[in-house]
Amino acid sequence: MSGRFSGPKVVFVLKDGIRGHENQSAGVARWLKRLVGADVFDIEIPRLSGLQRFVLYKIQARKLIKDSPEISFDWLGKAEALSLHGSVTRMIDSSGVRNDEVLFLSAGSAGAPFCLSLARATGGKCACLMTPSVLGTTPFDFAIVPEHDFPEPSPNLLATLGAPNMIGAGLSETEERSLASRFPSKAEKKWSILIGGDDANYSIPPEWAENVLKRLFETAEKTGADVFITTSRRTLPATEEKIAEMVRRSPHVRMLVLGTRDPWNPVPGMLGACERIFCTEDSVSMISEAATGGHVVRILRVGRQEGARKVLQDLTAKMVGKKWLSPQRLWGIPRFDLMIGSFYSRGLAMEYDLEGIDEKPLAREKINEDLSFNEARRAAKWIIQGWDL
Repeated sequence: MSGRFSGPKVVFVLKDGIRGHENQSAGVARWLKRLVGADVFDIEIPRLSGLQRFVLYKIQARKLIKDSPEISFDWLGKAEALSLHGSVTRMIDSSGVRNDEVLFLSAGSAGAPFCLSLARATGGKCACLMTPSVLGTTPFDFAIVPEHDFPEPSPNLLATLGAPNMIGAGLSETEERSLASRFPSKAEKKWSILIGGDDANYSIPPEWAENVLKRLFETAEKTGADVFITTSRRTLPATEEKIAEMVRRSPHVRMLVLGTRDPWNPVPGMLGACERIFCTEDSVSMISEAATGGHVVRILRVGRQEGARKVLQDLTAKMVGKKWLSPQRLWGIPRFDLMIGSFYSRGLAMEYDLEGIDEKPLAREKINEDLSFNEARRAAKWIIQGWDL
């Protein structure tokens, strides 16, 4: 390996099978590779379930907070992951680097105990993305946490706006060419619509598509824009059926990728090919990707899940507004609204008004032509700067 700046020489990305988590980890890892030439290896972690998952994640993982290689070995043994430790050790040896030049990187709560245990057992360093439940961020050498989690300031913590991702790490250009070859368009204007799906907070029923997409399609037709659409793994089948039905009647729609049926992720190519990006408010990852791609993201509001959860969220928000509770107590939609507000205030997103649809282009259809907003790159630089501290 050639001489380089300080920083990790080998990065192990721990994969838990959740695409959003893996996208965040891969984004930071790719920038570490680009900035300091680190070798990057993907490692699949065991999928724990049932009682074993509960005991190891909720009870045994608490012991990992204590910095002890012996406790880490014990936890890996109970997680049936000693063979994983053996594989990692052999890869480190074959790379010819010192153990303290190795970084283990994970996103989400499932990968965090593996990340911490492997680092402690090998003498490497560890970085987590998002706030791991039970473990928290304190045991990690580096913690990269969204600012809407209101993390307490700490030398080992970096707060990010939205989610780090792979956009701008050499991905969009290749994907744009692939998309153009599969779905050619000669239109001067190209629009992308990124649609999320139902979760505990948000609802995107077929009626939403009938109302919102109908207006967008009409405006696209008036302005001569071709439209590219993708749904997500969370989109309801009934909503996807409604969208597909509408697309069949809309000749200006060049592409529809149904996320529940097609494993291909077209978003990087869409961000490179299209001048205007619409995204539903429920998807932090897609909003973050679009902003990283240099776009002013047009936010499409969706439905809210009704019930006790919403009532409690609204009540908490009112109590925070009256200063009876700290902002850290916000959760659910009020917390996500704060994050979206941060995108607005930084000029990275705007509310999309269906009643007064803006057919005139903004003064800047794109911002950040030099990718100045890129949280994965910022996180990688922060790790490099703090590596020897």
